[in-house]
Amino acid sequence: MNNQSLPRRQFLLGAAAATAVSLSTEAEPLPSNAHPALPKLRHSVFFWLKNPDSESDIAALIAGLKTLANIDSVKGIQIGVPASTEKRDVVDNSFQVSEMLLFDDVEGQNQYQVHPVHQKFVEECSHLWRKVVVYDSIAV
Repeated sequence: MNNQSLPRRQFLLGAAAATAVSLSTEAEPLPSNAHPALPKLRHSVFFWLKNPDSESDIAALIAGLKTLANIDSVKGIQIGVPASTEKRDVVDNSFQVSEMLLFDDVEGQNQYQVHPVHQKFVEECSHLWRKVVVYDSIAV
């Protein structure tokens, strides 16, 4: 046996072992907690402001929306502004601010609607918007 064939054999054996390990781990199921399920109900809200160019009105609305995270039934919150994505006929980015709230179920969303924090938000911020559109969906 020459000196070059031994390192090559070691390399090939190592590569075969690494491949076998990677194949065996790919076939194993993921633990049930590896990817926890998202809450099932998504409450997406889009706001058009009376003064769409007012940075202070946008900031006030965003500050008000952030308070909604303090409601127990709200399991997730994301607040946004229109993204600078490609202009297409199907994209409506005419709103100024959006929010997406996640709830475990319809009951959680119902609790949110009457919660004092939500009621205070509406009372303090509704003068800022001229239009609100809501899309509620449940995961299937």
